[in-house]
Amino acid sequence: MLFQNRTDAGAKLASNLSDYANRSDVVVVGLPRGGVPVAFIVAEELNLSFNILMVRKLGMPGNRELAIGAIASGGIQLFNKFAQQKDLSPKLIKQIVLQEQQELERRERIYLNNDRSLLDVESQTVIIVDDGLATGTTMLAAIEALQQQQPKQIVVAVPIGSKKTCEQLAQRVDRVVCLEHPEPFKAVGNWYQSFPQLSDREVCFWLTEASEKRTKPSRYLR
Repeated sequence: MLFQNRTDAGAKLASNLSDYANRSDVVVVGLPRGGVPVAFIVAEELNLSFNILMVRKLGMPGNRELAIGAIASGGIQLFNKFAQQKDLSPKLIKQIVLQEQQELERRERIYLNNDRSLLDVESQTVIIVDDGLATGTTMLAAIEALQQQQPKQIVVAVPIGSKKTCEQLAQRVDRVVCLEHPEPFKAVGNWYQSFPQLSDREVCFWLTEASEKRTKPSRYLR
């Protein structure tokens, strides 16, 4: 195990992002659900703005952990090689997308209520945070969604990830920060002592915590 839990992972990740601390032109964006607590800790440690971006993995029927693609806010749809290799019919893919789109919109209603501002990253540096990278499909969807807003820079930051996936993402963004690349990689959760599935209630808790105004700068000074 490399990390006790997502909070521990966030603290360790923040220490490797200290050059962004206390900057008004940087926003940390978490990917629900698992990336939210990691991103919250990064934002809190570095005294940065925090928000979320809605993404949903498109899982293989009968094996939902295997991603055939992903969707993100802004109408982004992305499919990987598995969507073709598994000979899925266009009709079935359409059904999968519709189901996940409905879930994405449900979460948007819960997470992005009137107490939170919509994500706006134009001309800002965006640090996209998740709890780990396996295939990187949902991260790619998030990158495409954010690129629509023309940010100044996009940084992908994760505690753990497949080396191959991180190398591929490095060609799409300005910087990739990944603390560990264990091989063989397998599943993200294998490298956490505690890696529970998060509920909507827990995500809302972290969002509420982030809404409280910070009163002191980060201990990481540029």
